[in-house]
Amino acid sequence: MPDWDFGRARRDAWGAWDKELSKIQVKGGVEEQVTTFYTALYHAFLVPNLFMDVDGSYLGRDLQVHQSDGFDYYTVFSLWDTFRGEHPLFTLIQQERTIDFIKTMIAQYEQGGRLPVWELAANETECMIGYHAIPVIVDAWMKGIRGFDVEKAYEAMKHSAELDHFGLEFYKEKGYIPAHEESESVSKTLEYAYDDWCIAIMARALGHTEDYERYMKRAQSYKNIFDPSTGFMRARMNGRWFEPFDPKEVNFNYTEANSWQYSFFVPQDVSGLIELLGG
Repeated sequence: MPDWDFGRARRDAWGAWDKELSKIQVKGGVEEQVTTFYTALYHAFLVPNLFMDVDGSYLGRDLQVHQSDGFDYYTVFSLWDTFRGEHPLFTLIQQERTIDFIKTMIAQYEQGGRLPVWELAANETECMIGYHAIPVIVDAWMKGIRGFDVEKAYEAMKHSAELDHFGLEFYKEKGYIPAHEESESVSKTLEYAYDDWCIAIMARALGHTEDYERYMKRAQSYKNIFDPSTGFMRARMNGRWFEPFDPKEVNFNYTEANSWQYSFFVPQDVSGLIELLGG
């Protein structure tokens, strides 16, 4: 900044944030409620973070320096935390950034061999489950957001779903993950099934009929861990149900949750879950 002026920099920052937060305008309520709302929106906009210098250079997932090609490169994709709510919000009020998020994800696939799971500063932390870059990409595409290489994104999505780690090899073979083979087996089975449904939806949109049928079948894997005697999603161990079973217990079969919470995670087939539960 050749003409450095702290006061002006502060005013510019204020104006930039005011513009961003004005993407949603609320009416009514008391001042404290308005403050709470915009504080929450501010927090939602804090991440993902830009992860490149002013000349467009950034550290890639291969730990080499790359140059962004017409897009902003980001980091902090805590996707298990954000794919359900934050990224769908971004598809409505941060569409240009959503394109850059997806382009970043594709670059990470090309440079690091995988779509991000829980990426931080050019590193995959592996600290959460699923392959939830996929619903972010599919949600954007199905809402009409374009501007990225969809076939490359689709290739990356299928790659994530066909790896043999974190219980995926058992999930693909058996249609569920045995608890004695992999921790958090119930949660992983349920979330893999949802992500596979997302791949199926994208496959259908792109005209890949065989893939659509294959991944739609995999999306029904949630039924393999539904215990009709209790009405809950339950771990399977050594050919039988995991015991003792308490749906309120938070244990190694679930990810930061219990069966009461995870038994409802079938967003891809709500009617099927209702049927399993008896209506």
